[in-house]
Amino acid sequence: MYTPVHSRATSAYRQVGVQSGIEGASPHVLIKMLFEGLVQSLNAARGAMARGDIPEKGRQIGMAVRILDEGLKGGLDPARGGELAANLGALYDYCVARLTQANMRGDVTAVEEVLKLITPVADGWNQIAAAPAGRA
Repeated sequence: MYTPVHSRATSAYRQVGVQSGIEGASPHVLIKMLFEGLVQSLNAARGAMARGDIPEKGRQIGMAVRILDEGLKGGLDPARGGELAANLGALYDYCVARLTQANMRGDVTAVEEVLKLITPVADGWNQIAAAPAGRA
């Protein structure tokens, strides 16, 4: 059964604890918010790791994994997205694997790697909204 991207993204975003701004938001804005939440969680995980705060590291990495898996990957439509959706899905899977390793090993370089991989995708998504009509 197919669930529209907007519904999946809204549901996933609610599940990761974000309450404000999702009602009435466009699918594009919801994905933007997911990227923002992901980057925020990754930065918070790095900070927790630097402080030696293991419970907070686990919480933040867990939130980042949920955003990647349930929000961003869950919002992909392989039937309509084709190769791009497949590539993004593979990237999100890789990021989840690296974050799982980071959590188990306390490896901040894995968290930083995910940030480096996700940031250009998030920036590209934001540029779509900034593009003049007809050029996106």
